[in-house]
Amino acid sequence: MQGGTDIMRHGSSEIGNVRVRFAPSPTGFLHLGGLRTALYNFVFAKTHGGTFILRTEDTDQSRLVPGAADAIEDMLEWAGIPPDESPRKGGSFGPYKQSQRLDVYSHAAQDLLDNGAAYHCFCSPQRLELLKKDALRSRQTPRYDNRCRHLHPDQVAEKLGQRQAHVVRFRLQEGVEPFQDMVFGWNRHEVATVEGDPIIMKADGFPTYHLANVVDDHHMQVSHVLRGTEWLISTSKHLLMYKAFGWTPPTFGHLPLLLNKDGSKLSKRQGDIFIDHFAKAGSLPEALLDIITNCGSGFRNNRPGRKLDELITEFDVSRITTHSALLDLDKLPEFNRIHLMERINEEGKCVSLVRDLQGLIEKTYGPQVQESDVLHSKYIKRVLHLRKGHITCLQDLLTPAYSYLWVRPTVPQGQLEGISSEAHTIVTLVLELIQKHGTEFTPECLSLELKGLAKKMKATKYSGVMKLLRLALSGQQQGPSVAEMMVSLGPNETHNRLQRLL
Repeated sequence: MQGGTDIMRHGSSEIGNVRVRFAPSPTGFLHLGGLRTALYNFVFAKTHGGTFILRTEDTDQSRLVPGAADAIEDMLEWAGIPPDESPRKGGSFGPYKQSQRLDVYSHAAQDLLDNGAAYHCFCSPQRLELLKKDALRSRQTPRYDNRCRHLHPDQVAEKLGQRQAHVVRFRLQEGVEPFQDMVFGWNRHEVATVEGDPIIMKADGFPTYHLANVVDDHHMQVSHVLRGTEWLISTSKHLLMYKAFGWTPPTFGHLPLLLNKDGSKLSKRQGDIFIDHFAKAGSLPEALLDIITNCGSGFRNNRPGRKLDELITEFDVSRITTHSALLDLDKLPEFNRIHLMERINEEGKCVSLVRDLQGLIEKTYGPQVQESDVLHSKYIKRVLHLRKGHITCLQDLLTPAYSYLWVRPTVPQGQLEGISSEAHTIVTLVLELIQKHGTEFTPECLSLELKGLAKKMKATKYSGVMKLLRLALSGQQQGPSVAEMMVSLGPNETHNRLQRLL
């Protein structure tokens, strides 16, 4: 961080009074960049005993995606960072959907009109388009020429009386005061010299982002605004608006970009950056939270395997740097493997994994699962503990390599005899071995016993014995060692599969 801003600078920022918000536009579903912004706000709030607010900025009605608002809140809950106040949960400062707060914005815009900080603009879309084309033709940045700010009050009254279509624009003033950003240090942007006066109320009565977010942050008593660095250049504009209202602004902190590992932007067109995609693919929420913070800054330690409570404990806003965070999603399977092991080792979470895996097995294999034993929680729990560290997500256990765990193979006797003429003897001896050891199955013990068993064969080498048993138990020529396979299946299921071959 450049310019170490004290979080106590803001008048309402005392510990316990920290209020931050995540304010996405439901024009799409939650993606990795949005999740990271939400997470930083969440951990900042929890670090200071504060409140995390979800507010949906749905004023651009033309771009709304049906179901996106609910899906965003669903994904925050799935990720383990639920808001304290939201459209769904409610709160003392609602409504939390901007489309339900139009009266608030209308009154705020009128206040700015009354004190001369805003004005009515009657320029037609056609005129604005001509201004844009002229600017581009002369290789200049398009900007409004502020024509209507010079209208006489009588002219304004006449046009309003004629019910001419209009918008409300904010008067940008020169001489912007610098502000101290929690990440980027001292900043100021002379917006009045490079931009035309911005629209704050559209002709349809809906506010633009610039008005709505300022008004809502004030009325919801937001103490700190942590948002993407793309809004840094607009902050001076927002501070001018706070000044026009006579309000104390929150403390701002702009988060560096989250980029692909090659430095390119995360694109929504990639499709695979949406949180729903990762959830369906078997990624654990704690693995996603871990990897999107591990690649960036703001924490005392960066190491794989951190849980949310550790992220909260180790968060330090002064450690956020201005450098973009490069996200290497190729590492996600390893992060997921680590967190999956943690879940398997925790009794309560393992029970939940067992239920999830039961559902996935039934969905994937359906009627092929002929024996209910393989859906028994005790059996699935044993499989999870034996394969932990080898799998990166539950879906790995549904691949063809592991199908033998859930579906009993059908192997013709002739196929086994084609491997060894001693097939019957081998199966019989293994059944005796199972009877001898009962429930005392370990890969190490079985491996030694199977080697000893192979030595008793006259015409079959050890490799042939293993090939035959692997085929008999799984219907596959490759896979884990036969000893591991037998332990995974357990003595009862192993016995049942071999007994059918006699």
